[in-house]
Amino acid sequence: MTELARAAVRESDDVARRRYLESTGPRRFARFWGEFIRRRPLGTAGAVLIVVMLLTAALADRIAPYDPTAFNFADLLQGPSFQHLLGTDPFGRDVFTRIVYGSRTALLVGFTASFVGCTAGLILGVLGAYLGGRTDQLIQRLMDVLLSFPLIVIAIAVVAALGTGEGKIGNVIAAITVPIIPRVARIVRASALSIVNMPYIEATRAVGSGAVRIMFRHVAPNVFAPYLIMLTAFLGQAILLEASLSFLGLGVFEPTPSWGLMLRGAGMQFLEQAPWLAIAPGVAISMAVFGFNLFGDSLRDALDPRLRTA
Repeated sequence: MTELARAAVRESDDVARRRYLESTGPRRFARFWGEFIRRRPLGTAGAVLIVVMLLTAALADRIAPYDPTAFNFADLLQGPSFQHLLGTDPFGRDVFTRIVYGSRTALLVGFTASFVGCTAGLILGVLGAYLGGRTDQLIQRLMDVLLSFPLIVIAIAVVAALGTGEGKIGNVIAAITVPIIPRVARIVRASALSIVNMPYIEATRAVGSGAVRIMFRHVAPNVFAPYLIMLTAFLGQAILLEASLSFLGLGVFEPTPSWGLMLRGAGMQFLEQAPWLAIAPGVAISMAVFGFNLFGDSLRDALDPRLRTA
């Protein structure tokens, strides 16, 4: 082999090695998010809001200057100042501290309800699409019943049936989870229907793979993109539903810090005398929902092959 041929082989090997390294999972992941940040500034802004909220919840003990549940009757209804950045409530509790700790309640309820509801919807959607027949009809009719009611109506009905009270945050999570399930199941089923008839699914059946393995090893991973988009989108709605239920007196109870609970109590009672009691939790809810919606919309566009190609 001549020196020129050996150089050509080495160059081709280097190109192949470089392409292999660039196609690895971490590289693809970094390339996807680099392109996401560069092309979708609104989605990036939403991601920044989400990261700030996560850090606030994780570092609440260090960020908050006061105890969120401790009463201080010497500082009742104090206005915003250097000592109390967002003022105090009728019990002398620091509003900024309760906003910071309220992010933990919002994220706990939002992430848990969204994850459980979307995962249950994924399972039902894949089951219906793969099994078909009466099983699919039964699942879809049940989903139709749940879809015929607005989110908040189902949530109120579920939490009223399960009961409310101090320490029953699990009931609030269940009430928000139930209305999410049918909406995710419908979208996942629509995506899975186009996959179950693909040739590779038929080949998997031909080699003797069982239904459970096919559904959750071959079908479910191929509908992960819509699942991830719905998971992100419903996080904002779950946070808003938690605040709505707490505002109506069906969510978490005192002394648990909650943005909706802050709006319901002193925020309404002292709206004219101390408007910061309503403005602070209202802005927190709006920014959280706004951030998740921005990020969810941009993530949907980024994961859509047609929009990505365009």
